[in-house]
Amino acid sequence: MQEETISIITDDIPLTPVAETRSWEVPAEATIKHKIEISVDKLEQEMGRFLHIVHRLFQRAEQEADKKSGMQLDEIELSVEINGEGKVSLIGSGAKAGGKGAITLKFKRPELQK
Repeated sequence: MQEETISIITDDIPLTPVAETRSWEVPAEATIKHKIEISVDKLEQEMGRFLHIVHRLFQRAEQEADKKSGMQLDEIELSVEINGEGKVSLIGSGAKAGGKGAITLKFKRPELQK
């Protein structure tokens, strides 16, 4: 049975050291988009690891907010990116996601049943 894969279009730039200097060179083909096949199993593992860590972080933040101010975390929205190796990364506040194909994950607390 053939392994399931998913295509990732990436413009990851492989930097190479320039001989006898302390600089890095961007190859001419760096602006070219590359289509890479990633194992679905690997991507599931990476996304699972990422979500597990995010869950721990926000669970801790919610506990601290509740203790100090009685506030409750209701919604979380994150932008993530998948690189050409299948690694899932959080996009920070200073990063530009435009044109990079960021994925927005929105988590909302389920409505409390009365």
